[in-house]
Amino acid sequence: MSIDPNASLALELLEVSKQFGAVKANQDINLSVVSGSVHGIIGENGAGKSTLMSIIYGLYQPDKGQIRVNGQAIQLRNPQQAISLGIGMVHQHFMLVETFTALENIILGAEGGALLKTTTATARQQLEQIIARHGLAVPLDIPVAELSVGVQQRIEILKALYRNARILILDEPTGVLTPQEADELFVILRQLTAQGVTVLLITHKLREIMAITDQVSVMRQGRMVAHRKTAETTIAELAELMVGRKVRHTVEYSEVALGTERLRVKDLVVRDASGVERVKKVNFHLNAGEIVGVAGVSGNGQSELLQVLAGIISPTAGEIHYSQHMITPKTPIDAAEVRRWGVAHVPEDRHRMGLVLPFQAYESQILGYQSEPKYNKGLSQNYTAMLNTYAEQAEKFDIRPRSPYLKSASFSGGNQQKIVISREINAEPEVLLVGQPTRGVDIGAIEFIHQQLMELRARGKAILLVSVELDEIISLSDRIIVMCDGMITGEVAREEVNETLLGMLMANATGEQHG
Repeated sequence: MSIDPNASLALELLEVSKQFGAVKANQDINLSVVSGSVHGIIGENGAGKSTLMSIIYGLYQPDKGQIRVNGQAIQLRNPQQAISLGIGMVHQHFMLVETFTALENIILGAEGGALLKTTTATARQQLEQIIARHGLAVPLDIPVAELSVGVQQRIEILKALYRNARILILDEPTGVLTPQEADELFVILRQLTAQGVTVLLITHKLREIMAITDQVSVMRQGRMVAHRKTAETTIAELAELMVGRKVRHTVEYSEVALGTERLRVKDLVVRDASGVERVKKVNFHLNAGEIVGVAGVSGNGQSELLQVLAGIISPTAGEIHYSQHMITPKTPIDAAEVRRWGVAHVPEDRHRMGLVLPFQAYESQILGYQSEPKYNKGLSQNYTAMLNTYAEQAEKFDIRPRSPYLKSASFSGGNQQKIVISREINAEPEVLLVGQPTRGVDIGAIEFIHQQLMELRARGKAILLVSVELDEIISLSDRIIVMCDGMITGEVAREEVNETLLGMLMANATGEQHG
C-alpha cells in the first residue's frame, strides 16, 4: 500500500522491535498512519498486536526503532507521556471502578484541582461539550455497574477524549459488544475521525475491518507482513495474509443421528439477588448428537441460563434433568457435582469464571479437574501429568506461547479462550454448555474451534451453544431457540432459519412466549 506523499501522518513506526526473553513479540515493525483515518491492525492471537499498541501507549519501551508522532521523533517512557502527546487507549478489558459513576471514572487520576467539587463541576461542563460534539451519549451520574457494556466502552472513549487524545487506540473494541452496540460504535468512530481524531483499531473481525477502516495492516508472528487500502482488498485476502494459508469461512455440516435425551428443562425460573426474574418459565430439551443454539441480544437471560445449568446458581422454580440426575430449588447442587455428571462448561466471561489469572497456564489447563486421579499422587499433585496435559492441548489448539509456566493473565484474550475451550473439550463431556466460544478469537482459531465443536457433535455429544454472533449460531446449530427478556420467544429448525426471522424473535416482535 502506498501512502499519499502529501498526506499528514499522525503516527509512524520505523523498524520497531520488542523481545521478551526468547519470544520476539515485534520484529522490525514499520507503520504509517494517516491523520483523521481509521487504521486497522489485524493478526492472529499472539501475532504481536497488543504488544505493539502497548509500545505506542508507553506501557512498553521498544528494544530498538523509532516512533514519530505528528512528524516528531519521540521516546515514550510511560502512558502519562503518551497521554500528554495526545495518545489515548481503550483496553480490551475496561479499566473502570464499577461502584463509581461515569463522571467519577472519567476524571479519576485527572482531577487537577484541590477542590473536588469545583473540579467535578468543570469536568461535567467539559464532558457535556465532548458528548454533544461526538455523539457519545453517556449518563454521567449512574454507577458503571448499572450500565451496559456498550455504554461502559463509551465511558472509556470519553476518558481518552477528556485527556485531549487525538490518536485513539482501540484494542478489540467489539469483543464484548452486541452487533447493535458495534454498529453504534462505528458511527461514533466516523464522527471522531470527521473531527480530526485518528483511530487505530485492533481487531480479528474482518467484516468490521471492511466496514469501518480506511487502511489495514496485517501482522503475523511478530512481523508486519502487509499493508492494504481497505477498498482494494477482500476478506479472503486478509484472512490468508493473517493465517498464512487459505481459510475456510463455512462450517462443513453433515447429518448426525440423534441419540438419547441428555438434558431437559421444565418451567425453569431464575431470579437474581434483587428478586428480578432473569429466566422466565423456560422449557427445552437437548439430545445426544445435536447442537442447540441459543440466540438473543446479550443480557436477555442467556448468561443466567448457562449458570443455572452448570450448577453455579440455583433455580428459583422448575426442574433441570440430566439423564438420571435432577436439579430443583429443593436439591441444591454445586458446579463440581454437575461436572461429575459429565457436563462441561465454557463460561461467557473467561476472566471471572473460566480462569484464575495469577495461575500459571498448566494450572488453568486443569482447573476444575484437578481432583482427577491422573493429576494426583497420594497427598501431592502429579505435576508431570499436568504439564503433559498443557503441552498436548497447547499443540492441538495452537495456544501461544507454549510456555506452561506463563501466568494466565499474560496470554492474549484469544489464547486465554483457547485454554478454557481446550480444557472443557478435553474432558469428553456428555453435555457441553458453551457461551460465546469465539469471543476475542482470530479467524484461524474460529475455524478450528467450530471444527472441534462439530467433531464433538459427531461423537454423539450434546452441545448447548450461546452466542451473540448470528453467523455462528446459524452455521453450527441443528435447532435454534431464541431468548428475549428471559423468555423463549421461538424455536427454529436449521432448514427454516434466516436472519430476518431470528431478528424478529430476538426483539419478540410476535409478542409470544413458547414453552
